[in-house]
Amino acid sequence: MANIATLEAEGRERVGKSNARDLRNNGRVPAIIYGDKKDPQEVSLHLGAFDRLYHTGRIMSTLLDLEIDGKKHRVITRDVQLHPVRDTVIHVDFLRLSKDSKIAVEVPVIFSNEEICPGIKTGGVLNVVRYTIELNCPVDSIPESLNIDLSESEMGDSIHISSVALPDGVEPVISDRDFTIATIAAPAALRSVEEEEAEAAAEAEAAEAAEGEEGAEGTEGKEGAEGKESKEGEKKDKSE
Repeated sequence: MANIATLEAEGRERVGKSNARDLRNNGRVPAIIYGDKKDPQEVSLHLGAFDRLYHTGRIMSTLLDLEIDGKKHRVITRDVQLHPVRDTVIHVDFLRLSKDSKIAVEVPVIFSNEEICPGIKTGGVLNVVRYTIELNCPVDSIPESLNIDLSESEMGDSIHISSVALPDGVEPVISDRDFTIATIAAPAALRSVEEEEAEAAAEAEAAEAAEGEEGAEGTEGKEGAEGKESKEGEKKDKSE
C-alpha cells in the first residue's frame, strides 16, 4: 500500500498576492486544504520538504499527513501550480480525506522479469500501452504501483487489466471494457519478413489460379477447333 508522508504546515491568517509573495521569498509555499464537507483552510509548507516529494513523480498518489499545530490532517495532493519560467512550485491544493473516503488516483505500472520473458527472449518487444492506470481506491488501500509479471508472457500476448490482481476495494476507473496494458509484439523487421512471405504466397496462389484458367481456356479452344474440323470433314464427304 502507499506510504504516508508527514509534512509540517502552518495556518495562514492573511491571504492574497502580497502574503503569498512573502511566503515564497521566505522559502515557503502557500497551499489550501478543502473537502470532507469542511471549510477550506489556508496553510503554508516548507518548499524544500514538499519539493522533494514532488520530484518523486508520485505526489498525486501519495497520502500525506499535514501536521498543523500538533494536529494531523490526512490529505492527498490534487493540484500543483508551477512558476511559468522557473518551473518551481508556487501553490498546492490538497483534498482533505475522511476515514471512509474513496478516491481516484493514477498508479504507475511496473514490469518485472523482462529478462526471462519467453516472448522477449525470442525477439519480441514489450509494447507498453499504459504506463499508469487510474484506480478508484479506499484511502487506506492505495497501491504504490501495479506489478506486471512477464515471466510467462509469449510473443503475441496481450496483458489486460483483468489479469492484474488488485487490492480489496480497488477497481479501475474504466470499467466498461477489459483494456490492454501492454503487449509482447513481434519486432518490425520480423513483421516485415512475415508480411513479404504472406504477399509472396498470395501472389503464387494467384499465379497458379491464373495458369489453371489459361490451361482450361486452351483446352476448350483446342476441343472447339477439332470439333469444327470434324464437322467440315463430314460435310465434304456428303458432298462427294
